[in-house]
Amino acid sequence: MSERTRDTVAPPLTSAPLAADLPERLAAASPRVVVLGDAVLDCWMSGPSRRLSREAPVPVVEVDRTHAAPGGAANTAVNLAAMGAKVRLVSAVGDDDDGHTLRRLLERAGVDTASVLHDGQAPTAAKRRIVADEAMVARYDTLPPPRRIAGLLAALESALDTEPDAVVVCDYGTGALDESTVAALASRRDRCGVLVVDAHDPARWAPVAPDVVTPNAGEVATLLRRDLPAPDRAGAAEAAAAELRDRSGAASVVVTLDRDGALLLADGLPAHRTWARPVPESRACGAGDSFTAALTLALAAGTPAPTAVELAQAAADVVVGRAGTAVCSTADLTARVGASGGMLSSAEEIERLVAAHRAAGRRIVFTNGCFDVVHRGHVAYLNQAKRLGDVLVVALNADDGVRRLKGPDRPVNSLSDRAAVIGALSCVDHVVGFADDTPVALLEALRPDVYAKGGDYTPEMLPETPTVAGYGGRVVILDYLADRSTTATLERIRAAGRVRAQS
Repeated sequence: MSERTRDTVAPPLTSAPLAADLPERLAAASPRVVVLGDAVLDCWMSGPSRRLSREAPVPVVEVDRTHAAPGGAANTAVNLAAMGAKVRLVSAVGDDDDGHTLRRLLERAGVDTASVLHDGQAPTAAKRRIVADEAMVARYDTLPPPRRIAGLLAALESALDTEPDAVVVCDYGTGALDESTVAALASRRDRCGVLVVDAHDPARWAPVAPDVVTPNAGEVATLLRRDLPAPDRAGAAEAAAAELRDRSGAASVVVTLDRDGALLLADGLPAHRTWARPVPESRACGAGDSFTAALTLALAAGTPAPTAVELAQAAADVVVGRAGTAVCSTADLTARVGASGGMLSSAEEIERLVAAHRAAGRRIVFTNGCFDVVHRGHVAYLNQAKRLGDVLVVALNADDGVRRLKGPDRPVNSLSDRAAVIGALSCVDHVVGFADDTPVALLEALRPDVYAKGGDYTPEMLPETPTVAGYGGRVVILDYLADRSTTATLERIRAAGRVRAQS
């Protein structure tokens, strides 16, 4: 990342929860990002359907609305611009009406098109969808033939002269990015900043040594030469983490699993899982581009990888709630993060919510703690707890309870602030406060299937164990992440403050 960006970005979080102002801080940093890849024009032709054709058993759509939007690499570029990045797109479009439309849409969105080439020998890649009463009934594509695009490497060189904080490769297999492009980027690797690769064949880009690759389940199967078995695709991907990093050449792999969220597999860190808002597949168009854009933006600004993945998941959740190829803006992300964090329930509310989950057959996991200054250990522990069931409830000690447990100078953050931070984790479904020194009363009321605690405890140490055992629940002790504690984090902060005061 450039010195300009380092000076602009406020110190990022050291863990995965999303601060409500993080999207605005990233937008203010305005990192420079180069997007290299396959630009597509997405078209939607919509209208009512009142009858079937006499020529074939297909609906007749009376098209009364036509909408065009940047797709593929162009959609990633537009999303980045909407989130505050300075973006230059390196791609090629045909010298045709679709190409002129796509360039115009990019420029209107604030994307620098100086490195978008006009290819007079091939059409612009386009996907046209016919939609009848909100249901897509057909799609027809225009795809340029695989060929080397004259001038693309020169356009890439020019884009890298802008000293980008990040480069994101969007390679969807149309043939626009050939082996010479891979070699050119590998030879210029030191000029790329953070390098993110979103490719149908991630192994093809291993020579460029990406910082992150973002394969979906099908692309993971290509890398591993085997499918991820259902129902636990995330578990299977985690078990293959080292193999995925080795075959992709990447330092980190972020596996995107659509309805099952995403999984960060970084060497030396616990796996970090996000949970998505499930939607129909018809609403998932472009969600991967928004995910990649938000991930790249956050990493370009120096945000820790787990936090960046949480932000990316939030961006994907925004766009899957919309029809067509949608864009996630800074305002959208701020609203989404703020909404996910404002989830402190009362004891009465949490009883009703848990009862509804149980009636739907969902398995309830419960844990508790102060969660005053959230750090990587907390995040890994909550991520692991979520995997024990379907719904994770986190109970937070009230402020007076934290003072009794930790001393008069705690909590550093109020109950509402702590709930906002914990609630912003996609693995957390509900947050509730409690005033007693133990959550026994809540456990008796909620009767969760699993009571989870961090690995610095044993079941015998917990006053809650008899309560859980009494109603037939299970106590699970989770892994302990060494050298990660709130006390140690606060001591490092205080020590840094003393050094600054003496200097």
